[in-house]
Amino acid sequence: MSDNQNVRVRFAPSPTGKLHVGGARTAIYNWAFARATGGTFILRIDDTDPTRSTDENTQIILRAMRWLGLDWDEGPEVGGEYGPYWQTECLPIYREAAERLVAEGKAYYCFCTPEKLEADRKAAQERKDTFQGYQRTCRNIDPAEAQARVDAGEPYTIRIKVPDGRGDVIVHDAVHGDVTFNARELDDFIIFRSDGTPTYNFATVVDDARMGITHIIRGDDHLSNTPRQIMVYEALGAPTPVFAHISMILGTDGKKLSKRHGATSVEEYRDAGYLSDAFVNYLSLLGWAPDGESTVISRERLASEFSLDHVSKNPAIMDPKKLDFINGEYLHAMSDQEFADEVLIPELHSHDLEPAGECLHEAAWYDLLAAALKPRTTLGPQVVDQAAFLYEDDDELEYDEKSVKKWLAKAGAREALQAAGEALAALDEWTPAAIEAALDPLPEQLGMGKGKVFQPIRVAVVGSAASPGIGETLALAGKDHVLARIERAKELAL
Repeated sequence: MSDNQNVRVRFAPSPTGKLHVGGARTAIYNWAFARATGGTFILRIDDTDPTRSTDENTQIILRAMRWLGLDWDEGPEVGGEYGPYWQTECLPIYREAAERLVAEGKAYYCFCTPEKLEADRKAAQERKDTFQGYQRTCRNIDPAEAQARVDAGEPYTIRIKVPDGRGDVIVHDAVHGDVTFNARELDDFIIFRSDGTPTYNFATVVDDARMGITHIIRGDDHLSNTPRQIMVYEALGAPTPVFAHISMILGTDGKKLSKRHGATSVEEYRDAGYLSDAFVNYLSLLGWAPDGESTVISRERLASEFSLDHVSKNPAIMDPKKLDFINGEYLHAMSDQEFADEVLIPELHSHDLEPAGECLHEAAWYDLLAAALKPRTTLGPQVVDQAAFLYEDDDELEYDEKSVKKWLAKAGAREALQAAGEALAALDEWTPAAIEAALDPLPEQLGMGKGKVFQPIRVAVVGSAASPGIGETLALAGKDHVLARIERAKELAL
């Protein structure tokens, strides 16, 4: 099949927990492939694990998908002609498919008890058989006898009948190339359990076949499942889709990504302040690249250029520093107003920060604060600490001990603060340019280096020696607050 001929792909998470990084990348690749080929992206909820699947987890997955911006064409909340899109609603469909295979002689009822299976396995070990799986004990039971035993209420499973003489199963994988499995090693595996529920390898194939899935893009931990699934496709008489098994994501220590490496669920990254576009950008590059250079990949470019032939089979490394860098690039590309509206104000409001004193927080003030903080920000919540000095009362501003020792508790600091206070008090216009113009002559007038003059002012107003430019910092703090803080700091200065 051509890569762009009626492409239909699906992302089928199991709602047994939150959507994690690996699943999110799988969803991104499926979405991007569908968009790049003009195909259809389907979201399906594989909730056949009754003990762990919950509606709450399903809602978490849907929220994460919406935050990622991965709109689906068919599935929950959207509908479609190939529903249901929850596996728990498809049990009659699976049952009908399994019974049809039995009727066609492609599957059979198995009455072996767990004890019988264990005894057969041990006997095969003692004989040192090369194959120690299911011994096909019930494979040749007369169909009428088998049906009579079922009708009598005898417990049973349904097993696929791997055709005699079936050669090697070759998975034609778009990432790994051809991968060969010995068909005899598959045994006649179970497709329906004794409790009346389908196995994963059966249910997922029935769904993929009835939904017309053409490409299955998923983690390479599913590669070992694929030969059994191919057997089911063949038994059903359904075309086998193109498989693309993408590599695992590892931590910087080379081990499988886990909680010890930091946040792992999508919503944890959202709550930490990462931008959706930046997060999708970063995850898309964990195993795929349109070229060898691009770091910032817009959502639009991803949706137009993604292809399976640029997906690497090597494990990807989740590097938090690179994620932070990319997030910073997206923040820095915002206009000051966008940064204020989408990052700064929501973060400040989420921490219930209110203006100190009479400082007016109007649109222009927020735009100035955005311009000052944006170049210094790689993660949204950082603005809270950076702007904290603006929300503290003048007499309660906390001083950083090291900054006080380095800049205030030094000879000349009091003189610098006195001169700065006088120059600033004389200003009629309180803008960054006017403030800098008033302070620029002071080092020469006092015979001091710029650091010895400006850093004590910064510590007095901010509480530490780190802040945006001196003009922007003082303009944001407001004239009355600056003068009051300079007077207070003079008590600590030498």
